[in-house]
Amino acid sequence: MNAARLMLVMLLPIIAGCASHAPAPVEERGGAPAATKPAAPVQAAATTDSRIGYHSVKKGDTLYSIALDNGQDYKDVAAWNNLENPNRIMIGQQLRVTPPDNGAPVAVAKPVSSGGPIEVKQSATPASSNTDTLKREPRGGKLAYSEEALARARQGEAAARPVDTRPEPKPVEAQPVDKPVVAGDEVEWMWPASGKLITPFAEGSSKGIDIAGKGGDPVLAAAGGVVSYAGAGLRGYGNLVVLRHNGTYLSVYAHNSKILVKEKQTVTKGQKIAEIGSTDSDSPRLHFEIRRQGKPADPQKFLPAR
Repeated sequence: MNAARLMLVMLLPIIAGCASHAPAPVEERGGAPAATKPAAPVQAAATTDSRIGYHSVKKGDTLYSIALDNGQDYKDVAAWNNLENPNRIMIGQQLRVTPPDNGAPVAVAKPVSSGGPIEVKQSATPASSNTDTLKREPRGGKLAYSEEALARARQGEAAARPVDTRPEPKPVEAQPVDKPVVAGDEVEWMWPASGKLITPFAEGSSKGIDIAGKGGDPVLAAAGGVVSYAGAGLRGYGNLVVLRHNGTYLSVYAHNSKILVKEKQTVTKGQKIAEIGSTDSDSPRLHFEIRRQGKPADPQKFLPAR
């Protein structure tokens, strides 16, 4: 017993020491990572609406400037967006600036069989299991099969088909449009005023050219077209006339003292449409622009040499 007690006394410190230390963490190397709580998904950053054919209204925009910058008639833009008042648009509003689809149903062409498998409906009478012994015969099965019988049957089917006696439809006449249509980009330009050039076109800083003149001097249509806009709704342009020449080109006449045409009016090349003035300008002048698909182009590349 003394020996047993002595042994127990010697083991107690060792047991106490082991109990006083927490087990060391176990780190797994090379294995699958321990399961953790999934991180919250990162919210995608908000993006602006960049749909093709739409314009996001910015501070300082007007319906007239938006239409001009996109080569459109402001009345068309108002109609495409169901705007009753063209002067009421809001910053951030998405406006359609290209014509919408006409909503006509799309014709879907049915696929034509090109020798592929043909579905055959089952007869009410069970067919013989020995399909190799079946014989093919003309429709009706009254004659024994032969090439002559087959040809005769086909002739009978053709004769039995009804003949379409309806008159051929007359071609639909094209309706006249209120906008001039010129083939391609063919526009014959002329100078809209006789004064000297005082401000040339500059990419990024000047959208057109300035032509000197005296108050009351005539402003002439640089090409035939239809009046797309006549008014003072664009800041910095004063009394303004915009002509549409075709589906590609517009011309702009600004700072007029008097406007002599109305919207939707058809004008001819060289017709007097306004008088030179100084509205929204420091001195009498004509500011003239040529817009190609709404984008400013250098007028001197289109106007004849002087």
